[in-house]
Amino acid sequence: MNEQKFFQLINALSRDLNTPEFFWTASVLFVALVLSWWISRHLREPICMRPHPERSVLRAFGAGGLKRLAFPLVAVLLLLATRRVLRGLGWEHLSLFDLVVPLLVAWLLARVIVYVLRCVFSDGGFLSAFERFITTAVWVGMVLDMTGLSDPLVESLEQVTFVVGKQRLDLWIVLHGAVTVAVTLLLALWIASLVENRLMAASRMDANLREVVARLAKAFLSVVALLLSLSLVGIDVTALSVFSGALAVGLGFGLQKIASNYVSGFIILLDRSIRLGNLVAVDDKTTGTITQITTRYTVLRTLVGTEVIIPNEYLVGNIVRNLSYTDTRVRAATSVQVAYDTDLEQVIPVLVGIARRHSRVLADPAPGVLVTGFADNGINLELGFWVADPEIGIGGIVSDLNLAIWKAFREHGVVIPYPQREVRLLSDPA
Repeated sequence: MNEQKFFQLINALSRDLNTPEFFWTASVLFVALVLSWWISRHLREPICMRPHPERSVLRAFGAGGLKRLAFPLVAVLLLLATRRVLRGLGWEHLSLFDLVVPLLVAWLLARVIVYVLRCVFSDGGFLSAFERFITTAVWVGMVLDMTGLSDPLVESLEQVTFVVGKQRLDLWIVLHGAVTVAVTLLLALWIASLVENRLMAASRMDANLREVVARLAKAFLSVVALLLSLSLVGIDVTALSVFSGALAVGLGFGLQKIASNYVSGFIILLDRSIRLGNLVAVDDKTTGTITQITTRYTVLRTLVGTEVIIPNEYLVGNIVRNLSYTDTRVRAATSVQVAYDTDLEQVIPVLVGIARRHSRVLADPAPGVLVTGFADNGINLELGFWVADPEIGIGGIVSDLNLAIWKAFREHGVVIPYPQREVRLLSDPA
């Protein structure tokens, strides 16, 4: 809308104020807005007839975040339809509709941009502040376009020119290109997030394969969006060859570790040597469950609750014990010592029975007792057992078994020896 159209709209609005139809036009507009508010609120209300009453109509279609778009979208559609009907009935003084509809379209556009941002990025204080900035920017752009001030502003920006290589650019092309690239990348990331959510919902597909496809889709869509946006702006894409060469040199020297981690991440995801939920031991002090695998690092949650971030290059280049690679069952053991005069044929069944009665100890493979050695003070015994859920921890089972062994030995009179020393005092014959 240029400056001439804006002043025509203002003049038409001032003329309509003096007509008897203006009151009825404003009344119809008010009723249409109230009806739009009621319809949008109804769309956000729970569906009582569905199995999940907490879901609204929009959530039932998988678009719960679109509820913020309901009112401006319904209002724009209803006002356009109402204006068309009124013109068909012979109403001519509808300038008020011509003024309100662009404002609602600007509101809808701002909400759409914020919705895409919420899908791409996590919600937070930064996004809330950015939402206000986007709304303000869209409204300012609409005001500039309606008043016709956008044309002289664009002409002023086009006067500021500079040369980059063989390409002659101006400030308007740079700003227009930045906005185009940002919007195109946001759309690409939004589509990638939809693809990722769809893949994560496919429970029949391997978790690592889902991660690989999702990240490849995001990278591919981002590159395509960047090249497409630059072409739309008018920037020669072949000019990026210099940048790509510099990037390759940077990867070869300063970024080789980062590149190695990214390549290692794709190797881990593709060969599926480490999967989400696996119990792995990186070293003697770092054992836990894999909770996240990215293209640069892997997150391991230890048995004590701390999270360890491990570069993917370390997992590829070092020995990693995967305790649940093909089978989640692992063997654990606890040791005890008995006196030399103990009847082992009586003690061994007692130990095996204690292990069998524990709820987390597997019956197959069955628990067993090994005589591991003859020490200075007694005979060393090892009670071995198997568990199917090592990610919960082994310390609790060992503690329970040790307490049960101590009680059983007291009941059966089994002695647990402790170090004893015999001291002899020799008298001097003189």
